[in-house]
Amino acid sequence: MANLSGKSHYLIVGIAQMNFATLDLNLLRVLDAVFREGSTVKAADRLAMSQPAVSGALSRLRHSLDDQLFIRQGNRLVATDYAAGLESGLREELENLEALLAPPALFDPQTARGTFRIAASDFFAELLMPPLADLLQKSAPHIRAQLVDLVPNDYLASLERLNADIALIPEMVLPDWVNREPLFLSPFHVIARAGNPGITGLQDGMQIPMDTFCALHHVLFSPEGNLAAMGDAALERVGKSRQVAMTVPVFSGVCRAVSESDLIALVPSQLAVKVAGTFGLRVFEPPMKIDPPLIMGIWHRRSDNTPLAAWMRSEIFSLMKALD
Repeated sequence: MANLSGKSHYLIVGIAQMNFATLDLNLLRVLDAVFREGSTVKAADRLAMSQPAVSGALSRLRHSLDDQLFIRQGNRLVATDYAAGLESGLREELENLEALLAPPALFDPQTARGTFRIAASDFFAELLMPPLADLLQKSAPHIRAQLVDLVPNDYLASLERLNADIALIPEMVLPDWVNREPLFLSPFHVIARAGNPGITGLQDGMQIPMDTFCALHHVLFSPEGNLAAMGDAALERVGKSRQVAMTVPVFSGVCRAVSESDLIALVPSQLAVKVAGTFGLRVFEPPMKIDPPLIMGIWHRRSDNTPLAAWMRSEIFSLMKALD
């Protein structure tokens, strides 16, 4: 209880004279009720206790504080000078505790203010941020959303080192302090520029032949600069390999490189469909089976019940599940 008033200080000094570690704090509620009502009977009614229980609590306090606290004068109780010095400070501290422990007010997105940080690849700059921008503008105009890069090779660190409120990542084993929400499956499609001579004669949406897929050079999305990914593991299972000519750390760069060269790429199908028209791309099925990763949202359990964070998670997850 920091920043105590003079009266509150008097209260704490008085209580400090006893063994505070063994004090039942409920006794202080009884003391406050007797101050308010001036009677153990009325205090008992106020607290939904029996009158003997209130009298017993007062007796324990008298012993702990080494003071009579109240003197009976006719039909009323009169506080001792020591007890009178505690009254206003006690009430102030109990009200402070009540305010501290009160449940949060109902969340109103129209008036709420704050910032929500999302750690994710730039895939979500295309698929999440535009509809989220529209939603926030209409429903929560004072909440700011920030999209930040994931920590390379350590996605969980995004929640700590980047202070991200959520991270959007492929499914993985998580520690107990992290909560998760499955969002959507992310299969892969092959993209190539419309004028790429290597795809002459192929129809949009068809499966690209294995020989064509392996003969053409690829641009690979890899924030870490890796030269192999899920597509290479899938090829290896059928005894094939591809030629990775370039790695790019952002999906937008992958799409741009494909649109201005004869390189091809494997990208999430949702992204391929979204940007094909913008970049002048054609989209094909890959020639091998690639198990689609499950994309999930993760967050630190400390914010489970934070109103703004809970509302933002709900809205973002709803937008993302529509991609499945």
